[in-house]
Amino acid sequence: MEFAYTLKQIDKVALQLLENLDSKTVLFDAPMGAGKTTLIKSICRQLGVKEEVNSPTFSIVNEYKGSLIDVIHFDLYRLETYDELMDIGFDYYLEKNALCLIEWPKLSLSFLSDYHYIRIEILDLKTRKLILTKVVN
Repeated sequence: MEFAYTLKQIDKVALQLLENLDSKTVLFDAPMGAGKTTLIKSICRQLGVKEEVNSPTFSIVNEYKGSLIDVIHFDLYRLETYDELMDIGFDYYLEKNALCLIEWPKLSLSFLSDYHYIRIEILDLKTRKLILTKVVN
């Protein structure tokens, strides 16, 4: 699936993504400032998360209680090694019955076998291009 969208369409995009997911792990790859966290906030709203959703840049992982499913939101930007990934309990989180949303996912790839990969490209100041791919190893 591939399409362009603006911020005004973000909730519609989040809903469309959720309708097309059949994996509980979703990876987000995009340049800084492309809107990964903005899209994740909208996904969380669609899943009934009532609390404020923020980027876990410094905490690395945030957990949210949703009315449809719980959400675990990772930001792996600051992690450099597999040991650091294990120190945060990454494998434990993956076993939970929750939707795992992972920003800056490169370090996590060897731990995953079934996931959706979302690439966001910046087309201009207001428009983004989203590419959704299903990966099964």
